[in-house]
Amino acid sequence: MAAVRALLDPRSLRWKSALLLTIACSTVALAVGLLVHDSTLDRSMNDGAARAMTELSRSVDRYERTGVRADGDITQAGAMPDELLRELADGRGTAGGAVATWYEDNPSHPSMWAAQLHDDRPYAVRVDMTPDLHFRQALDRHMWKYSLVALAVVVPLSVLAAELPHRRLQRIARTARRITAGDLTARTSADGGGRGGDGNGGGSRGGGGDEIRDISAAVDAMADSLHERLRTEQRFTADVAHELRTPLMGLVTASGLLAEGEATDLVRNRVRALWALVEDLLEISRLDAGAESAELRPVPLAEVVADSLARTGLETTFTAAAGSSAETDPRRLDRIVANLVVNAHRHGGTPVEVSVTAGTVTVRDHGPGFPAELLARGPQRFRTGAAERGRGHGLGLTIALGQARVIGARLDFADAPGGGAVATLRLPVADTQPIQGRRPAER
Repeated sequence: MAAVRALLDPRSLRWKSALLLTIACSTVALAVGLLVHDSTLDRSMNDGAARAMTELSRSVDRYERTGVRADGDITQAGAMPDELLRELADGRGTAGGAVATWYEDNPSHPSMWAAQLHDDRPYAVRVDMTPDLHFRQALDRHMWKYSLVALAVVVPLSVLAAELPHRRLQRIARTARRITAGDLTARTSADGGGRGGDGNGGGSRGGGGDEIRDISAAVDAMADSLHERLRTEQRFTADVAHELRTPLMGLVTASGLLAEGEATDLVRNRVRALWALVEDLLEISRLDAGAESAELRPVPLAEVVADSLARTGLETTFTAAAGSSAETDPRRLDRIVANLVVNAHRHGGTPVEVSVTAGTVTVRDHGPGFPAELLARGPQRFRTGAAERGRGHGLGLTIALGQARVIGARLDFADAPGGGAVATLRLPVADTQPIQGRRPAER
């Protein structure tokens, strides 16, 4: 249905192009039709006037020789049109005598009049122009008919012609949206736009081509540049984390040998925070490299989430539906839930509520909500968003999102209608019967 609405959208480029071409063709057809009509009318008037003048000359010569008027010749001024008499009067005194012609535009029987003064009296003849009128009317009908036939052919062809660049532009737009969503491997050529992809040179490779190919090449070049920069950043992050891990092991060991005291506790606390940061960086580098794989199996969802909450040691309200289960990796699920709960406590506001229903885990806090940038673009490493959400490295939600992708789950972020932030994890539902276990009580 959406595809049909998109096809019929009058704002679409295909219809604008088709409309422009139709208007251009109609304008040309109208201009040519008017030109032919006016030219034919002028020629008909000239030919009619010449015929009338010839007939008048013959009638006058015959009258002078025989003294008898031919049938149709008129000598009474009252039987002549007033316009003809005025034209004749205006030509009085010209060499050879005054001569005038006049076209009587009668809808059924048009006539061309010719008159001259003979013995100071008007002498006129009338030539029937009905065949000329019928000819012009037939010509006009044929021009209109064949113009409409031509438009009936041109409009579908123009829509088809506009569809080809429209599809190429749509492909570029889809690729740009995929890149915006984080898929830096998306390319216009990989989406069917390479050489011969659409039969119209829609690819981004190879020199030359039209403007759409230039846009396609620019989008692919941008994606290549972004992808390379991201890979460089990922390699740098992984290298730094690996390099820091060895000296940190020494620091952890050394801090354990220090004498107990307030300063020792402070040092150990900072070493543990630094160690957690390095481990998070290593985990992100593995997720970025695609080195993580899930071991999926049916698990009792409520029990796994309850155990994860217990390990965080944070006060959290927990509710769960009876018999809920999911097919997932429990270790990675624990990592996701723990990061979401810790983030809610650190950057949100109490109470923090966790609920489990069929294949869904929801974590809600009652703080200021997620930053607008996070809702628009998703979690970004080393970005904590709004200052009111506290301090941090911005890695917890990034790790949760990456682990959710590994287990085939979907993690959505939103603001609750009554205030606060809501993270919703949707897991694949287990194919087997729900695993029976203890039902966690509300904590």
